[in-house]
Amino acid sequence: MAAPEWSQPPAVVGGGESADDVEQLELELLLEAVYRRYGYDFRQYAPASLRRRLRRRQDAEGVATLSQLQDRLLHDPACMERLLLDLSISVTAMFRDPSFYLAFRSIVVPALRTYPFTRPWCAGCSTGGEVYSLAILLQEEGVYERTRIYATDINEQVLDTARAGVFPLDKMKQYTQNYIRAGGKREFSEYYVAAYDGARFSRSLTENIVFAQHNLASDRAFNEFNVIVCRNVMIYFDKALQDRVHKLFHDSLETFGILALGHKESVAFTPYADSYEVIDASERIYRKTA
Repeated sequence: MAAPEWSQPPAVVGGGESADDVEQLELELLLEAVYRRYGYDFRQYAPASLRRRLRRRQDAEGVATLSQLQDRLLHDPACMERLLLDLSISVTAMFRDPSFYLAFRSIVVPALRTYPFTRPWCAGCSTGGEVYSLAILLQEEGVYERTRIYATDINEQVLDTARAGVFPLDKMKQYTQNYIRAGGKREFSEYYVAAYDGARFSRSLTENIVFAQHNLASDRAFNEFNVIVCRNVMIYFDKALQDRVHKLFHDSLETFGILALGHKESVAFTPYADSYEVIDASERIYRKTA
């Protein structure tokens, strides 16, 4: 009599968890390890965007799982630097969304003129496109000399790029068009010189800019500001982290100060919605009232 043929049982993960459950556990452990080892807190970033960026880093490092990536991150700080670049929000351009800068000129600048000295905060400044745009605008409106702009980002490497003030030459045509549509009052080419390594912007634009590392996910308020600009950053955060950042901005903004979020974000449906009045609905520019 022939021996019975036994079918192989289906592959299962111990405890009955699915592969997705295991990957979720790996993700949570990796983020906790990064926080405890390096102090960077990505635990409340939007999961879909976070997974995409981690998978890219996983592929680039040539490792098969998030657990293997975690092991490398814990023992190789250079790998952490590479991951930090992946996780940092580095989409930026000069005078991006020109209508925002038109609104800033017409609505925010008149308010700034009423102060003897102003402190705007450009939060999540990345490689500097927005903060240089603000500096140019404030120079043209005659208020830059009594202004100190604080430009912050979680990533020291992108801050170094911002400090250098060098942008790709092939971007200047688009930036010039943005500048014109944003109400620019001079020739855009007056603000930079073309060099072999890119367009070097005038050092006069950074005289009143303080570049500093700051983590919106974990750091506290560090000054009181007349204006806070934070566009296209919180869309990458989950609701709990968005609420935390709104608390940070509320604590950092003086009464009657301006919060400028751009058209992709809003204070609506946050715990601080009643603390602001809308002064430009399209560009999501608000004045703090309480």
